[in-house]
Formats: sequence, structure tokens, C-alpha cells
Amino acid sequence: MKVFVICSKHFYDRIPNIRKVLEENGHTVYLPNCYDNPGKESEMRKLGAEKHSKFKSEMFKQSEELINSMDAVLVLNLNKNGVDNYVGGATFLEMYDAFRMGKKIYLYNPVPKGILEDEIIGFNPTIINGKVSLI
Repeated sequence: MKVFVICSKHFYDRIPNIRKVLEENGHTVYLPNCYDNPGKESEMRKLGAEKHSKFKSEMFKQSEELINSMDAVLVLNLNKNGVDNYVGGATFLEMYDAFRMGKKIYLYNPVPKGILEDEIIGFNPTIINGKVSLI
């Protein structure tokens, strides 16, 4: 399968090991936008609201196009700043795109509690509880 890894940039350091397992199991792995430059958004924000907005729009479009060509997305919903199984806004939108396109959605950890819980449950994700080999 072609699998797009989606997550907060704060989790990028966890991707190499996960990528290795996926590739060992025969999957082709696609990495998050700005994986090679996690500070890109901060750079764009410093250039002003207009440039930052344009950057965000381009990233959303890029993700949508990539998701359309994938078989699945793997959501790395890890703990962040005291929030268990964190899913941020951009990751949520990527999950929604995957859902709309009929792609398989894998959640690394259980659905996070909170305001998006019902919506994420509605995406019918497969929860792998950190066992990447289940994909």
C-alpha cells in the first residue's frame, strides 16, 4: 500500500522508525508536508499574514492531492503538551480528506478525548495501538 504519514511536526522525530517498519512490510511511505523543514511554517508566519495564509492554503491543497493518490493514511496521534493522543487542526483536516476520498485511516493510538472525538470516530479509523506491523 501507499501510506501517507500525517501528524504534528512535533512528532517528526518518531517517523524514521515507523517508516522503517512500514517499508519492511512492503509499503511505500509518503512523509508529511515540510518534513524536511519543520520550521517552514514559522518562517512563513514571520513574513506576514498574507504570505502565511498563502503557504497554509498551498499545504492544504498539496495534502489533498497526495491523499487522493494514497491507499491509506497513518495518523501519529501521540501525546503533546499534556494532551493524550493529540490530533491538531491540519491533521484533522487531512483525516477528513482521507475519509471523504474513501481511504483507509489508521490511528497510531486511540481516538483522543475532546471536541473532535465524535468526528474522528465517524471517520471509522482502525486503531493500531502503536503496532505499525498491523498495517
